[in-house]
Amino acid sequence: MDPSPSVGPPPGPIASLGSLGPLNGFPPPLGPPAWDPPSGPDASQATDWNPQPGTGDPETWNPPAGTGASQTWNPPSGTGESETWSPPPGTGGPEAAGWDAAAGLAGLAGPGAPGAPEVPVFPPPQGAAPPPPAPSLPPPVPADVPVAGTSSDSLRPDRLLRTRRRPPAGGWRKAVFVLSRGLIRPTDSKAERHRQELIERVRQPVAAGHFRVAVMSLKGGVGKTTTTMGLGATLAHQRGDRVIAVDANPDRGTLSEKVRMESPATVRDLLNDRAGIWRYADVRSYTSQAPSRLEVLASDRDPAISEAFNADDYRAVAQILEQFYSISITDCGTGMLHSAMSAILDMADQIVLVSPVTVDGARSASATLDWLQAHGHQSLASSAVVVLSAVKSPRRNAVNVAELKEHFTRRCRAVLGVPFDPHLEQGSEVDLELLRTATRDTYLEVAATIADRFGPGAAS
Repeated sequence: MDPSPSVGPPPGPIASLGSLGPLNGFPPPLGPPAWDPPSGPDASQATDWNPQPGTGDPETWNPPAGTGASQTWNPPSGTGESETWSPPPGTGGPEAAGWDAAAGLAGLAGPGAPGAPEVPVFPPPQGAAPPPPAPSLPPPVPADVPVAGTSSDSLRPDRLLRTRRRPPAGGWRKAVFVLSRGLIRPTDSKAERHRQELIERVRQPVAAGHFRVAVMSLKGGVGKTTTTMGLGATLAHQRGDRVIAVDANPDRGTLSEKVRMESPATVRDLLNDRAGIWRYADVRSYTSQAPSRLEVLASDRDPAISEAFNADDYRAVAQILEQFYSISITDCGTGMLHSAMSAILDMADQIVLVSPVTVDGARSASATLDWLQAHGHQSLASSAVVVLSAVKSPRRNAVNVAELKEHFTRRCRAVLGVPFDPHLEQGSEVDLELLRTATRDTYLEVAATIADRFGPGAAS
């Protein structure tokens, strides 16, 4: 009777791996080999087999402490079994002589890994297109930068309010917009987009706080006062600040005849009462306002009194007006040598030179530029804007308008021609709503050209 019952694997030798035949061409598992108790004098020490604590693996054999047994399985001597597994001949196993587990794992690690076999690199065939470059990833967005469309600036009224869409100015686009009750809004025409660009230029702020424009000509009756009203009305209509036109003609100016008079006061009355002027309401009682919001400060109708309006008087009036108005337009006299003209030119930021489409009128305008350059006003002459008034169609005009524009373009900043308009020919009050579209657009372009110098440093 056996003195100690066996608690290990069932009695009898475990079949060797070689006797199991081919395993479908796969290498043996990488786990520990099956336990086979050693034979010989140490067999009695291997009867106590315990699984490794905490693993739950009954196949792991731990020898009893102090027995000197080893965890490494050694085949019994004389059995002819080997520690390296060899597939039976003719089975087509992965190795011819034996399967190395370490080398197999290195092959599974992929090319470039430590211990991995070298993978041959084949050159691309001749004439083949190079591989496309790897797409570049966009730079990471900093955490403190808001995502586009998530800031408060993206909540604009034109995006949130459906009723804020501006209706077309006219033509079939406006008819479609009205008939569809605003559901269909055709895109603006090229002319309308250009007009909106001009309005944006006119509405730019005056950087210096006040801007002075002098409208002048050597020849009378060429449309100087009409140009003053058309330019001033356009600026006042398109802007939100205050614009005033001052009549500085010493020979009974006609600027007050271009607007419905609201006050009998004149520039002389303003000078006499300047000590009591503290607010805009005080100045407003001396001016008359057109429907475009342009205010007009009239001159004295008595030529004997108006002759006394000298350079010091003009400087005093200019200093009063610059406190309450952003833009002042001075309707100068026809002469260049009268007493107020020197102060007008010294304080002007921009001059507008008016010329008729006639030979003598064009020569007078060119002579004015010569006089300005000869008397220390080269900057005003080079930055001047020439306005050709009452330009008729080429068939009705004997003067070559293109030749006139080319002449003045070489001498000053811009040349613009105001077309003939029946409303202006009347010589009465100027109303922008009664002007033809081409005339309004031309005055808008003149105003935009003047406004280009409203920016910082532009008028210097």
